[in-house]
Order: sequence, then structure tokens, then C-alpha cells
Amino acid sequence: MGNFMGGSAPAMAAQIGDGFILLSASTIRGFAPSELTLLRLEIDKLLREARAIVPPQDDAHACQTRNRRIGRLSSALQVLSNTLVSRR
Repeated sequence: MGNFMGGSAPAMAAQIGDGFILLSASTIRGFAPSELTLLRLEIDKLLREARAIVPPQDDAHACQTRNRRIGRLSSALQVLSNTLVSRR
């Protein structure tokens, strides 16, 4: 299996969500389509979990943290989807 930066697809997805890894086309150039699909599934799972968390409306910091995480995961998901479509 692959050369995921965090050691595995779930770990890499978590690091993307936390902002430690920025996903770009050059970052995932060496990955096989099956590895990209696995990473996409893990990112999608984390995105659903992040959207399920509803912080209190008066906690601005928690709202910002949640929105940043959702933004990072959404953009990574878009990069992965575009890469998978372009490789077909």
C-alpha cells in the first residue's frame, strides 16, 4: 500500500483536517488511483464528523475552528476529485 504522509489514509486525512498537510496536485502526484480513492473516503468521513459538531453560538473560537476544518477538508476533497477525474 501507499506512501501516505501520516503513515495511513486515516492519519493523513486527520493531518489535512488539522492543517498540517496542504493537499495539492503536486502533493498527490505519486499516489495510485486506489490510494486516492481511499484517501477521499477518509476525508469524506472526517468532513461528515466535522459538520456534525455544532458548537455553541456564543463561542466564536469554536465556530471558527470548526469552519476552518470544514474548509480545509472540503478543498482537499475537491483537489482529490479533480485529480481522479483528470487521470481517467
